[in-house]
Amino acid sequence: MSEITEEQFTTEASAFLEANVSRKAEQKAFVWGEGPDNAAMFEEVDREQEQRDLTAAKEWRAKKFDAGFGWISGPAEIGGGGHPRRFERIWANLESQYEVPDSGFFGIGLGMVAPTILAHGNPEVVADLLPKMYRADLVSCQLFSEPGAGSDLASLQMRAERDGEEWILNGQKVWTSGAHYSDVGEVIARSDFDLPKHQGLTGFMVDMHAPGVEVKALRQMTGGANFNEVFFTDVRIPDSHRLGDVNQGWGVALTTLMNERASIGSGSGGTGGSYTKLSAMLKHFELNDDALSRQQLMNIFTYGKVLGWSNQRTMDALKAGKTPGPEMSLSKMGLTRQMQATCNFVSDVLESRLIADTGEWGTFSWAGYLLGHPAMRIAGGSDEVMRNIVGERVLGLPKEPGIDTTSPFREIRVGTQRAD
Repeated sequence: MSEITEEQFTTEASAFLEANVSRKAEQKAFVWGEGPDNAAMFEEVDREQEQRDLTAAKEWRAKKFDAGFGWISGPAEIGGGGHPRRFERIWANLESQYEVPDSGFFGIGLGMVAPTILAHGNPEVVADLLPKMYRADLVSCQLFSEPGAGSDLASLQMRAERDGEEWILNGQKVWTSGAHYSDVGEVIARSDFDLPKHQGLTGFMVDMHAPGVEVKALRQMTGGANFNEVFFTDVRIPDSHRLGDVNQGWGVALTTLMNERASIGSGSGGTGGSYTKLSAMLKHFELNDDALSRQQLMNIFTYGKVLGWSNQRTMDALKAGKTPGPEMSLSKMGLTRQMQATCNFVSDVLESRLIADTGEWGTFSWAGYLLGHPAMRIAGGSDEVMRNIVGERVLGLPKEPGIDTTSPFREIRVGTQRAD
């Protein structure tokens, strides 16, 4: 697309949407007891329905990409629109007014992995993978956490051994969202056990359909299976699919993690937690005059406002051409704090209604929210890790004592065994 004004872009985007999808019906004012009774943090769908939803989402993404609205701010020379980032926000605002398929399948790939490929990938691989990812010809996942390396990602032990112009990967990843429907994945592996833990790591893009890649669903306490564990057995990756320099994978991982925290921090707090719905809950259960409940509700509102201002600061920084940094941990912390306040409020208001399914609207459905919240406190880095990052890298406080960043990794004990 040639260089155009915001007004021209808005006109073209609106015309495309009007021609291809229906406008959303006017949203009715929320009334307690009416409409869907769903407050779960993670939507639980069966794999067959998920596949149908994915197919619809891919078809829509391909259609808007072909029309020039799939990668609006991407480099024009490799398939992007070449427009300023603010055009992305214009599109998002317009698209939100129409009935379109769920785009959540692409959140990790486009929000976290794609920026990392653009920053660290081989130019030929960048030109090959990114247009396909933004068109949804390829769906991507993120392969970071391991059974012994979650929040302490630098303790990961997956091996990457070089064999000529290829690398051979062996190990296990865990908590991988979307691995079962992904085509490619960003993986960080240990390429040198003789270097300290934050060194000796190398990043790659891996074919999720390659021989030796095995994906197994993980059933969580909510009853769903949104996450997976992924096993790698002698999986071969061409060196051209390496991200960044050999043994410099920690910087690659940080690029992804900063974008991940920006993405999580800009979230809404899950399906159920709107202030309007919570306020209606308070009124329905006749607690409007209860001082403690009112204070809890106001805390939720306040956390939401502060989080909104923090996210606006991030959007302004992106508009100015900056990339997400360690300050994004503040947004992630703010979101989980608001979620925790919501969990406390709902538990106090609903009491036993929360743990026994009586069929009463707006009660037991909140159990899914409470059971899902611990995952959000871990995803993208635990609350404790976020506080350390803010303290050390934003406020300039001394580093956490006791973390060995100088010894060769093979000499460090992970759990009860030496790392090698």
